[in-house]
Amino acid sequence: MSKHLLFLFLLLTFQGIAKPQQISETEKLASTAKIWGFLKYYHPQVADGKFDWDNQLLEILPKVKSADSKEALSEIYLNWIAGLGEVPPCKKCDKNSDETYFDKNFDLSWFNNPDTFTSQLSDKLKFIEQNRFQGKQHYVYAPYKQVGNIALKNEPEYKNLDWSNPDMRLLIAFKYWNYVEYFFPYKYQTDQPWDTVLLETIAKLETARSEQDFHDALLQMIVKIDDAHGGFTASQNNYYYPNMKTQFIDEQLVVRGFYNDSLAQQSPIKRGDVILAVDDVTVENMIQNHMDFVWGSNPASKFRNLGYEIIRSTEPSTKKITFQRDGEVMNVDVQNYVVSDILPKQPDKWKVLNGNLGYVDMGKLTHDDVAEMMEELLNTKAIIFDIRNYPKGTLYLIASYLVPEKRDFFKVIQPDLDYPGRFKWREGMQCGNPKNNEYYAGKIILLVNEITQSHAEFTTMALQTSNNVITVGSQTAGADGNVSTLELGGGIKTTISGIGIFYPDSTETQRKGVKVDVEVRPTIQGLRDGRDEVLEKALELAKS
Repeated sequence: MSKHLLFLFLLLTFQGIAKPQQISETEKLASTAKIWGFLKYYHPQVADGKFDWDNQLLEILPKVKSADSKEALSEIYLNWIAGLGEVPPCKKCDKNSDETYFDKNFDLSWFNNPDTFTSQLSDKLKFIEQNRFQGKQHYVYAPYKQVGNIALKNEPEYKNLDWSNPDMRLLIAFKYWNYVEYFFPYKYQTDQPWDTVLLETIAKLETARSEQDFHDALLQMIVKIDDAHGGFTASQNNYYYPNMKTQFIDEQLVVRGFYNDSLAQQSPIKRGDVILAVDDVTVENMIQNHMDFVWGSNPASKFRNLGYEIIRSTEPSTKKITFQRDGEVMNVDVQNYVVSDILPKQPDKWKVLNGNLGYVDMGKLTHDDVAEMMEELLNTKAIIFDIRNYPKGTLYLIASYLVPEKRDFFKVIQPDLDYPGRFKWREGMQCGNPKNNEYYAGKIILLVNEITQSHAEFTTMALQTSNNVITVGSQTAGADGNVSTLELGGGIKTTISGIGIFYPDSTETQRKGVKVDVEVRPTIQGLRDGRDEVLEKALELAKS
């Protein structure tokens, strides 16, 4: 090789090595979100509340946007960290290794991404992790330590949030993303990796042209946690509903009943009618265009929530309902109501059915009713506990009549505030009563469906420890664990499952729902005939 060619080769090679590594705008902002959140909960000076941390983000964002390479960006972050003060050695941090952790959610591997950070910055972040804050966190806390949910504190309200400021939009989104990153027990179960959700959300926020666009971007991010507890609100709306209860059956929205039967007699709509459109917007269109905005842990809970959204309104107006019955399409205008205003007198909380079979509506039974209920049903052949509703905290007392010894029915994971992102196993409580010599000895049958959510699923798990028990119905909502409410600022609120609930054998309930022994789903024809096919199957099993 000639000297000239050798010189040219070496020059090109040197230029290739020395050329600063480019990084996209979205990747720069995503790395900022991660570092900002990490320092918020890990850096001793930041986690102790020494800085206005929201303002720190707003000040660093312009610098980040101006960085033209990985090297320049890492230098900005290193200077930022240097200005936060000393990170003293942490002797207590080594003791965390003695904990039994559930670590499916924990991942700080992004420290070492060579496409985003220099090795110097990666080493600095690792050093902060190894010498992380140990003390009373300034921005999060556990209101009830025996439960374990983590709540926000010391977060600005931003009553007059300027949504048109792109940096403020990012601030709200980063705040939520990092809460999920470090304190959501079911992050590992999401369909889409949480890292890619961040990238998608940043792109949507950058192009938001209205407050609704901003809210839609946040809602779509929240939906991606795949949690039926993951509600979202940006205003204090009251909701109004037609006098009908609906249910999706094979992606058809069907009338399954009414809140008030007297009002129903004045309407041409009947049980089993298939709703085709509401105010001329087809149900098919709603499914196609709105599923990305509907939260839920599984298809059962998503379709349940979509059914609510389709028929409700934010004002007491009328709605045009287009429905089909026996091939005939009809239209009717129906009045909307606040549901609590039209509910009739509550029916029996429990009763004895033909064949000496007990039936209990768990959505109506109160703690004060349990003793009387069990006395009346003690000698029945079977008791059917209907949990297709939201129970009123009666599970432990009922279990004391059904379970002749103390039995485990769940265990739990909760966030470790001394090591954010990691979760500690904790044994759950037991149910049952070994001192009860006259416990119920008949069959126990539990009825569940997609309405069975959260405390209802927890109640089901407890009663499933009974002898001779069978669970009948369909997949439940799959949202178990006490709810945490997050106020992100600007009136934007969301909820999230705060702790992780598992069966004693570590079987997951989140997204999957509770264990169902006999699967039964209602049919459109069954609704038209006025039948409760799930209850019918329970009665059949009780008599067999």
